[in-house]
Amino acid sequence: MITKGQERCLYVFTTAEFQRIAQQLSEAPVTHRAARAYSRVFFAGAHDEVPDKQGRVTIPVHLREYAGLERDLTVIGASTRVEIWDTAAWSTYLEASEQEFAEIEEGVLPGGL
Repeated sequence: MITKGQERCLYVFTTAEFQRIAQQLSEAPVTHRAARAYSRVFFAGAHDEVPDKQGRVTIPVHLREYAGLERDLTVIGASTRVEIWDTAAWSTYLEASEQEFAEIEEGVLPGGL
């Protein structure tokens, strides 16, 4: 499953992981404004894509436009998903966030990292 991600990238999930997230979102109260907003964007942009015999997938036009994908792409692993970024956007994001990453204090991350 491919859908809109945050920071204008695309999220790619296995079907099982997408269904797990869908279940979690369905458990949020319909009165929760942020959950409604997230669900709308997350599900409205979702597209089920099956790789061809060479393992390639087609990214629908509306998702390419959302993520600004024109030529050079960067694909990263992000825990239970893959993210697809426009390479220039990824470089900009990484540069802007590396200092914050370096300054994360002990105990902020799960597991005491």
